[in-house]
Amino acid sequence: MKQLLTLPLALAASPALAASERFVSLGNTEFIVLLAFIVFIAVLIYYKVPGMVAGMLDKRADGIKADLNEARALREEAQTILASYERKHKQVAEQAAHIVEHAKRESAEAAEAAKAELKASIVRRIAAAEEQIKSAEAAAVKEVRDTAIAVSIGAAQDLIAKQMTAADGNRLIDDAIHDVETKLH
Repeated sequence: MKQLLTLPLALAASPALAASERFVSLGNTEFIVLLAFIVFIAVLIYYKVPGMVAGMLDKRADGIKADLNEARALREEAQTILASYERKHKQVAEQAAHIVEHAKRESAEAAEAAKAELKASIVRRIAAAEEQIKSAEAAAVKEVRDTAIAVSIGAAQDLIAKQMTAADGNRLIDDAIHDVETKLH
């Protein structure tokens, strides 16, 4: 009931009805504005502007639908590419782990080989040092012997020179010449 009364009261309170002049008159500006508005709406309908606007809105809606479909397709393609890259990433990570493990094994083997080579090198150096020590000892012994012989010869010369006379010296020289002659012939 309230709704039925609301419409007539709203129309009764309109500014056109409150005017002192008659509403349907060319002197009333509100009536002229109403007529111009009705003519404007009629011109719009005559030139099928609402259909054109609806067509433009339909085209716009179709464009939006096409954009949404393209976005869905791109999203699916992106998800496919992402899954592909995740698989590749996993494969690369596994390969990297394999390479690191292989490198660790090789480095451990190389370290062991280096230790063995170092031990062999140390043994060779120790053997060379011992050989040098033996050679130095032999050289020292030879030098001591040579020195002892030289001292002995010098002492013998001094002793012989003091005890030998000229006649004994001549006799020894003659004996030595005779020994040489007999040994050479």
